[in-house]
Amino acid sequence: MEPLAFPRVPAQPAEAGKTVVPIALTMNSPTPTPTLAALFEAEESALLRFALGLVGRRVVAEELVQEAFLRLHQVWDQVENPRAWLYQSLRNLAINHLRDHRREAPLEGEGGAVADQPPPETLGRMEAVGLVRMLLAELPPEDRQLVLLKYQADLKYQEISAMTGLSVGNVGYRLHHVLKGLADGLRRVGVEGSGG
Repeated sequence: MEPLAFPRVPAQPAEAGKTVVPIALTMNSPTPTPTLAALFEAEESALLRFALGLVGRRVVAEELVQEAFLRLHQVWDQVENPRAWLYQSLRNLAINHLRDHRREAPLEGEGGAVADQPPPETLGRMEAVGLVRMLLAELPPEDRQLVLLKYQADLKYQEISAMTGLSVGNVGYRLHHVLKGLADGLRRVGVEGSGG
């Protein structure tokens, strides 16, 4: 059998002042896993608010977030969904901290208010937001995309349908079931209703 031969195309010199940059286009490829640095940039503030809602002390919350990122760094190649892993790890670290430091009392600030601690209703909201983010991070990418298009980008079903290729009815059906799953997940961890 004769080897296939392709005619050689001579290299074309780049025009003066212009460089040719090859662009890789992929169709329907999964979203690439972000780098640890990009994930830190994107999630540090939200994780800090989540931890603060769990432990109630900013210094401790900062330490727990740092510890969660250090632990993620150690297992980076083995983690499939780093964002969900971070939230779950941070929750576990916070629970362990609270269990191990039950007798610690935060120092009182001026006027008897606890330093660096928001009111209880704010803490409850912050924890609920963190839990929703954790649950969203655990969703399959296509379901997470539907939720973000609807509630973050504030698109109508018809617009989401045009972007995703799903029928309008299917968009509504899938969103309904995704939101029901998120609500069930929140109920499982003790968050009821819109009040947290």
